[in-house]
Amino acid sequence: MNIKKVIPILEWLPNYNASHFKGDLLAGITVGIILIPQGIAYALIAGLPPIYGLYCALVPQVMYAIFGSSRQVAIGPVAMDSLIVATGVSTLALAGSESYIAIAILLALMVGAIQLILGIFSLGFIVNFLSKPVITGFTSAVALIIGLNQFRNLLGVDFLQSDQIQYVLEDIWLQISDFNYHTTIIGLISVIVIITFRKINKKIPNALIVVIIGILIMKYFGKSFNDVSIVKDIPSGLPVFGFPEYDLDQIKELLPIALTLVMVGYLETISIGKSLEAKQDEYRIRPNQELIALGLANMVGSLFKAYPTTSSFSRSAINQESGAKTGMAALISVLMVILTLLFLTPLFYHLPKTVLAAIIIVAVFNLINFKEATFLWRANNLDFWLMISTFLATLLLGIEFGIMVGVGLSLIVLIYRTSRPYTTELGKVPDSNFYRNKNRFEEVIIEDDILVFRFDAQIFYANSSYFRDNLDIRAAKKGDALKLIVLDAESINRVDSTGVEMLKERIKFYQKKGVKFYFAGVKGPVRDDLFRSGILQIIDINHFFMRSNQAVKFYKTGDRKHQEKYAKYIHQAYK
Repeated sequence: MNIKKVIPILEWLPNYNASHFKGDLLAGITVGIILIPQGIAYALIAGLPPIYGLYCALVPQVMYAIFGSSRQVAIGPVAMDSLIVATGVSTLALAGSESYIAIAILLALMVGAIQLILGIFSLGFIVNFLSKPVITGFTSAVALIIGLNQFRNLLGVDFLQSDQIQYVLEDIWLQISDFNYHTTIIGLISVIVIITFRKINKKIPNALIVVIIGILIMKYFGKSFNDVSIVKDIPSGLPVFGFPEYDLDQIKELLPIALTLVMVGYLETISIGKSLEAKQDEYRIRPNQELIALGLANMVGSLFKAYPTTSSFSRSAINQESGAKTGMAALISVLMVILTLLFLTPLFYHLPKTVLAAIIIVAVFNLINFKEATFLWRANNLDFWLMISTFLATLLLGIEFGIMVGVGLSLIVLIYRTSRPYTTELGKVPDSNFYRNKNRFEEVIIEDDILVFRFDAQIFYANSSYFRDNLDIRAAKKGDALKLIVLDAESINRVDSTGVEMLKERIKFYQKKGVKFYFAGVKGPVRDDLFRSGILQIIDINHFFMRSNQAVKFYKTGDRKHQEKYAKYIHQAYK
C-alpha cells in the first residue's frame, strides 16, 4: 500500500518550500479573517452558541489538511449543513440547551462514521444517485430557506423558524410591520456594504469590515441602540476533549438527517474540489479519499465539540484565489482561530446579530443558481423539471423530504432512461461501407428486405420488452418483404439473462417466418454472455460480424471466406 495515497499530506509536505509558504500564508490569513465571523454566524443558524462555530474551524480543518486529496478546499462550518443540523436536532431538544448541543455533536460523530465507512469500502459512487439538477434544485432551495429564516435577526422580529418556506413566509407577512427600526437599519446597511465590497473586489474581507463597524457602533453608541440584539459573552479557551453522549434511540432518530448530511457534504466537497482541480495540474481529487478525510474531520472534530462540517464554496474559492498551494493554508487559518479563541472572543461581545444575519443572507443567496436553471431549460427539459421538482419539494416539504424526493426522482429518471433507450433503423451510405441513422442522414439507402436495427443501451430486464416491441414494430413495417434482421450491437455493453432469453425467443420467432437474424459489432464480454447462454444452439457462429455492412454483404453474396476467418477468431477468443 502506498502510504502517500492514504495520508496525502506526505505527498506535498516533504517538498514544501518558501515559495509555497508565501501563497499559503496570505490565503490562510484571508480565509481565517472570513472564517471567524462566518463561524459565529453559522453557529446561530444551527441553533448553537456562537463559540461552536469556531470549534468547527479547528480540528476538522487539521484532519482534512492531513487526509484530504485536495490542497485548497476549505473545511469548516457552512450555512447549508448548519440549517440541516437545526432542522434535525430541533425536533429532539430545545435550541441552545445542553442536550441540544450534545445531540449536535453526536450527529457529527455519526456523519463522520458513515463517511469513513463509505470511503474505506470505496462506496462513494452511491452518492452519484444525486444528479446535478437535483443538487442544484436542493442547494438553491436550502439557500432560500436559510436566507428567509435569517430575517428574524435582520429585522429584529421573532419570526417562526422552519425549513418549510410557506410557514416562514406566512409568519413574515403577519409580523413584518413589527420590525425593529434600529436593527433593520443596521442590518440593511450591512447588506449594502457587503454587496458593494464584493462588486469592487471579492478579496476584500467584507464580512470582517461590517463586523468591526457593527461592534464599534454598539460599543460607543449602544445607548442609542439598546433595542438591538447583540451576541454578548463568547467563552474564551480551546475545546476540551470528550466523547459525545449518546443512546440508541437518539441514533435511530438522527440517522435520516445524518444520511442527508453525508450526501450533501460529500457532494459539496467533490464539486468544489473538482472545480479547483481543473485550475491546476499538480494533484487529482480522489473521491473515496475525500470521504475518508471528511469522515475523520467530523469524527475527530466531534471529540472536540464540533458539529457537522464540510467544505465551503466561498472560502474554498477565496483560498484558491489568494494563492493557496497546499493544506498549510488551512493550518494557518486554524492558528488564527486558536488566537481568537484564546485572546479575542471578548471583542465580539457587542457584535449585533443583525450584522451576522446580513453576512449569512448575502452568502447564501449567491447559492441560488439561476444560470443553471436557464441552461437546463434550453438544453434538457427533463433535467429542468427534475431540478424544479427537487427545488419545490425542498421548499414546501422541508430539507429531509426534499433530498428524499430528489434521490427518488433521480432513480425514476435513471430507470426511465435505461428502460427506454434510443433505437433506430440504419441505412447504407451511398458508395461506402458505412451504415447510419436514417433519421439523421436522409441520403442513406433503406432496403425493403433488410432491417439493420440499432439499440443504444444494455439489454436487461427493465428494457427487454421495449427492445422486443421496437424490433417488432420496425419489422412489421417491412411486411412479408423482410428476409434479414441485423442487430447492430456496437452500443450494447451488457446483456443479462432476461435479455438473452428475449433475444433467443425473437430469433426463433423470425426464423419460423423465414427471416435470418445476424449480429454485428458485438463486444467480446457481451458475446461471451450470449455464447454461455446457449445462443449458438439456435444461430450459427458465422452469423456474427464485425460490421453491419459485412453482415449485409454476406447475406447478399454468400461469400464465406472472410466470415469463416472471423468466426474462427471469435470462437477461439471465447474458448
